[in-house]
Amino acid sequence: MTSRAVASSLEATAPINKRRIRFASFNIQTGITTSSYRDYIIGSWRHIWPSQKRLVNLIRIAHLLKPFDIVGLQEVDGGGARSHHIVQTQYLAETAGFAYWHNQVNRRIGNLALHSNGLLSRIKPDFIHDYKLPGLPGRGALLARFGSVGDEALYLCIVHLALSRRARLKQIAFISELLRDLSFVVLMGDLNCEPNSPELNLLTSVTELCDPMCELKTFPSWRPHKMLDHILVTPSLQVTNVQVINFACSDHLPIAMEVELPDQLAVAA
Repeated sequence: MTSRAVASSLEATAPINKRRIRFASFNIQTGITTSSYRDYIIGSWRHIWPSQKRLVNLIRIAHLLKPFDIVGLQEVDGGGARSHHIVQTQYLAETAGFAYWHNQVNRRIGNLALHSNGLLSRIKPDFIHDYKLPGLPGRGALLARFGSVGDEALYLCIVHLALSRRARLKQIAFISELLRDLSFVVLMGDLNCEPNSPELNLLTSVTELCDPMCELKTFPSWRPHKMLDHILVTPSLQVTNVQVINFACSDHLPIAMEVELPDQLAVAA
């Protein structure tokens, strides 16, 4: 694996409790507000053309994310014309006061859109690598390491999986091989599948990951009845709190989890 630069000169806004980490994951739909299925049709132009409301929503999202230590983002625009050439991961990091950020571009549509995953962190990652996932181009996994190589490191994987089950199974198989031998792992993102699906059953059978949030619902945001967004952890990490946040903005609701780190993890703030 090759390392990637982590960009930002900002300082963290508050001291970090190094033993407890507050995680969040959010599919922000590039800052587009969706409050009904009707909005997918009448507001479809916002996926292509710039809108001033997108920036207003990004400010709202930044305020929502301020209490967290590490955030995984999906459906972020990496600086396309539809987003006024704003790298949304960077904008959220600077507005919410995160010291470190990384944007993973997975699909480019000319100069119009750069579909991305994003990482925001108040803790310095020692290593970040972007992986392309199997299937049609446009899906990726972002893997970050906090701490030194070996059993003293915390690994974070951020993903946004495909819409088709066939593609998701291939992607889950790839991710499972990537994570199966790691002791301390947090996997988060929009997995586009629910608990007890063949995809998540494959993931939990190959790795030690488990899903403490399996009873919660995140989609659609205006009337959630599906659990498509997940934060999974290895049993070596003690989960102290899980929640879905009632935040009307994207078509997904954000999710949050607080994790207590074991003493042997040398995660540096």
